[in-house]
Amino acid sequence: MRFAMVVALSAALAGCVSSPVDYEAKLSQQDPKWASPACQQARSAVTDYAQREKDHPGWGFGVLLGPYSMGMVAAVKEHEQQQRRLLARQMHLQCSSQPLPKELDFDPAIYAPKKAQYP
Repeated sequence: MRFAMVVALSAALAGCVSSPVDYEAKLSQQDPKWASPACQQARSAVTDYAQREKDHPGWGFGVLLGPYSMGMVAAVKEHEQQQRRLLARQMHLQCSSQPLPKELDFDPAIYAPKKAQYP
């Protein structure tokens, strides 16, 4: 139980990634890439993600009853942060001519699903 609480607390303190919609607002609409079809597709994906986030049922107290639920909630939150970073990175690459900011300059393969090896 103590381990699950430490995992949840560290995930909460790791720093939340801002919403890709907020990142979209920071990008210049005067950029030549802004009107491109790839950028429009990236902006559409961000809008869809934002709608899914709003419709997400959330993690109420019902989930927090079991001893392992804190770890589950932390894992879900970490996955959501990874998705936000990937979407913001993709949007920047498609919609901006500026170099990637430091927080988005990473290898997207680190978030790719790992191939499970079964005995």
